Amino acid sequence: MSHYYDSLETRDAAEREAALIAAVAKQVAHAKAHAPAYTQLLAEVNPATITSAAAIAALPITRKSDLSALQKATPPFGGLAAIQGVALTHIFASPGPIYEPGSIRRPDFWRLARALYCAGFRQGDLAHNTFSYHLTPAGMMMESGAHALGCAVIPAGVGQTELQLQTIADLRPNAYVGTPSFLNILLDKATELGIDISSITHGLVSGEAYPPTFRAKFAERGITCYQAYATADLGLIAYETEAAQGLVVDEGIYLEIVRPGTGDPVAEGEVGEIVVTNLNPDYPLIRFATGDLSAIMSGQSPCGRTNKRIRGWMGRADQTAKVRGMFIHPSQVDKVIKRHPEITKARLVVEWRDQADQLSLHCETAAPSENLSQAIAASIRDICKLRGEVKFVELGSLANDGVVISDIRKYD
Repeated sequence: MSHYYDSLETRDAAEREAALIAAVAKQVAHAKAHAPAYTQLLAEVNPATITSAAAIAALPITRKSDLSALQKATPPFGGLAAIQGVALTHIFASPGPIYEPGSIRRPDFWRLARALYCAGFRQGDLAHNTFSYHLTPAGMMMESGAHALGCAVIPAGVGQTELQLQTIADLRPNAYVGTPSFLNILLDKATELGIDISSITHGLVSGEAYPPTFRAKFAERGITCYQAYATADLGLIAYETEAAQGLVVDEGIYLEIVRPGTGDPVAEGEVGEIVVTNLNPDYPLIRFATGDLSAIMSGQSPCGRTNKRIRGWMGRADQTAKVRGMFIHPSQVDKVIKRHPEITKARLVVEWRDQADQLSLHCETAAPSENLSQAIAASIRDICKLRGEVKFVELGSLANDGVVISDIRKYD
């Protein structure tokens, strides 16, 4: 049996890039034709001109933070879905509320099979799935991926720890799906009650951080667990391999890392917001800004998979701050920076000093001057509608953490 899920995982990087760009162009054409919101949003876009990464980067962003309002205006999916007729089998609800389409008529709708396969799931396995089946799609996302591999699934859901332990002891599943913290709870409770759950040998965890302490503890109990990064809207985005060096990007998406508040791609290694174009024809999200931060890692994974790797989830990109009654957004800071090409990098710092909110834009530049300082300060007033001071800092001194607005206010 192959070590890899399919040949897509080991294809030449240039071949993959060309194939994905062509797939994005096809998806844009499909979205324009079948998703009303994209018919309007992409009205001026000619899919035939999408022949490069730069062309994709010029497409408009769709923000996760806008979904709730879009869906209220045009229920249930804000005009972004192209799923039609009997193809739709589920509508899920996430906090917001945000509603997501799902279909068990399209095998592996959320593409989790690839991550599960990498984590050791194979035909004939029995997987104990502890993700929720109530309103949110997490349980069904994992179940559909497991079914695509020929696995049977125990739909355990959340809670009822002792009942779940008894089920595991009776049915002897060999695989676990859920959060790492709940697996940790199951192991501790099983030890306390003297229940044998040693049948579980491998698993896929997601939904939260996977700390090294859990990884080591699971290994001591004979359980090898890998992690996956997925969202209800997009399905699988990236997954861990045996190399344990970052997360390999899924083959069914086109991924970019952009400067928060913009659609501008950042350099490799720089922290920014994860933006994904989903190649699922039923829910063709184009340049969907997730609100999550990460960075592209250099080089290829030692596991042999040739797709890009990301460093995993590194925080949230939504850094909006309310200052003196006014909201300041990362996009406004970006506009200030773009007015002054002398700035190579900057972050807006919000402090509480002298019983008032104070703004200062920390700027890296090779040519600091009083004239530049005054010009930048004027841009802050013009764009942010607030006064702020300018502080020049050494080149390379600002952290590579994706932070555009740093709110460090501490009130007396």
